[in-house]
Amino acid sequence: MSLRVIGEATPVTDDDAFRREIREWLAAELTDEVRGTGGVGRENEAFAQRLAFTRRLAAAGWGTLAWPVAHGGRGASLSQQVIFHEEYARAGAPSRVDHIGTTMVGPTLIDLGTPEQQRRFLPKLAAVDELWCQGYSEPGAGSDLAGVTTRARLDGDRWVLSGQKVWTSLAHVADWCFVLARTAPAPAGGPRSAGLSYLLVPMRQPGITVRPIRQLTGDSEFNEVFFDDAVTEAGLVVGEPGQGWKVAMATLAYERGAATVGQQIGFQRDLDDLVAVARGTGAATDPALRERLTRAWIDLSVLRTHTLRVLRDPQPAASSVIKLLWTRWRQGLGELAMDVLARGAADPEAVARWQTYFLFSRADTIYGGSNEIQRGIVAERVLGLPRQARG
Repeated sequence: MSLRVIGEATPVTDDDAFRREIREWLAAELTDEVRGTGGVGRENEAFAQRLAFTRRLAAAGWGTLAWPVAHGGRGASLSQQVIFHEEYARAGAPSRVDHIGTTMVGPTLIDLGTPEQQRRFLPKLAAVDELWCQGYSEPGAGSDLAGVTTRARLDGDRWVLSGQKVWTSLAHVADWCFVLARTAPAPAGGPRSAGLSYLLVPMRQPGITVRPIRQLTGDSEFNEVFFDDAVTEAGLVVGEPGQGWKVAMATLAYERGAATVGQQIGFQRDLDDLVAVARGTGAATDPALRERLTRAWIDLSVLRTHTLRVLRDPQPAASSVIKLLWTRWRQGLGELAMDVLARGAADPEAVARWQTYFLFSRADTIYGGSNEIQRGIVAERVLGLPRQARG
C-alpha cells in the first residue's frame, strides 16, 4: 500500500512499507557531513549541520512521528515508532537537536497544555524553529526534584523567577526552558512536591545568565543557569499553579519512550566497534576479555527485550529499571574499553573515542535522575518498602 502524505487524516498502518519509507528517506538525505555526529557527550559536535538535518527531518514529517495528527504529527503506532528509531540508529543518522522539545515539551503540552499554549508552541516545536532546555536539577537538590528552591512569584501579568539550575543540557543554544519552580510553600506535614509550578520561560532575556560547565571530556554541553528576576507571562504555567509536580513527572515519562530502542541500537554499534578494536589489538585472544565482551552482548539483549516488553505493557517504575540497566551497561562498556586498549596499540582515533566514552559514562548514573533516586523509586513503588526518610 502507498503511505499517506503529511497532513492527510489516515495514520500509517503498514509497518513493512513504513520501514521501507524511512530507509529510503535516510538513504537519500543522510550525508557523510552529519553521519554519526552528536550523541551523549558530543552534543556540541557539528551542531549547525545537525540542526539543519533535524529541520529537514521535521519538514518530511518524521520529527513529530508520535504526535496526534490533529497536532501536526503522524499518529504513528508504537510499533512504527520503534521501527523509526531502529532505522534511524542503524543508518548512523546524527543525534537530533530537538529531542527535548519534540519528545518532552511537545507531548506535555498536547496532554496538559491549554489550547492557547498549544497554538503558540506546537507549530514551532514541530518545525524545530525553537529549541528547548530543561530546568529541573539544582545544586542543593540534584535529582531530588521536590527539594528545588528556585522561586517564582506572580507579579501582575507575569511570573518573576529567582534561583539557579544546574546540569542544564543545551541551555547555551536554547530559546526556551521549562522550569520547575516553587510558587507556594509546601504545606506543613504535606508532600514537599506541593506548591511547585511548571513554567515556560524564554531564555533570551536580561534576567538569565548561562554559564557553561567544563566536563571531564573537555567539552561544555551542559550549563549552570541563573535566574535573577527573570520573567515569563502569567499564562505560561502548564497545569494549575502549585500542581507542577504532576506535569513534571509526565514530562519525564515521555522522555523514556520508544526512543530508548534506538538508543540501544546505538549501544549495539558501540559494542560491535569495541569487538573490532579487540580483534585488531589482539585483546580478543584474552579469555577474560572475551568473556566480558560476550557478557556485554547478553546484557544488551536482555535490556532490549525488557524495554520492548515495557513499551507494550508499561509497569510501575519501569522507566527507572531501564535507566538503571542501561547506565550500568554503558559504564561497564567504557571500563571494558579501557582494558581492551591496555592490551595493545590501537588507532589514535579509536583511543580518543573510547577515552571520551569512558569519561562521559561516569555521568550516566547521575543525569536524568541519579541511580540512587531510581533505586528509591523502585523500592517504594514496586517492592513496597517504607519511604526513605528525607531531610
